[in-house]
Amino acid sequence: MGNNRKTIAAGAGAAGLLGLGLYFSVPAFADDPSPAPSPRAHEGHGHPGKGHPLRRARALRGVHGEATVKGKDGFHLATWQRGKITAVSATGVTVRSEDGVSWTWTADGKTHVRKNGAKASLQGLTGGDQVLIAGERSGGTRTARLVRVPQHR
Repeated sequence: MGNNRKTIAAGAGAAGLLGLGLYFSVPAFADDPSPAPSPRAHEGHGHPGKGHPLRRARALRGVHGEATVKGKDGFHLATWQRGKITAVSATGVTVRSEDGVSWTWTADGKTHVRKNGAKASLQGLTGGDQVLIAGERSGGTRTARLVRVPQHR
């Protein structure tokens, strides 16, 4: 019985992280680094679809995940990862998560890069940068839609 509770808890955590990945895969987010707060931004915490996803995501400690989501043009595999950049090339980055998982992400014209709160380019990223990266996977290829290096505090 205890094993089932752990499985349910893990599934609930994965569902929350899926929401984070989907939120970051929306290109409109990258165009506005600091959206104006809504008067309702703090209402409804703990309820699906309520409150600001970034605030809820900060409480989650997941390092990577994937989920199948339905879009207007069919099903897609949304994926995300949090970790350190281990390699940067002209076409993408490799990120290693704290648990040792290493994924290579390609970049294209739809990839938005944010570093320290400002628009940046792929070439502006360096090995060792801590990132949150989100996008889609098709076969063995992960394509980044958003690469975010948080601001230093």
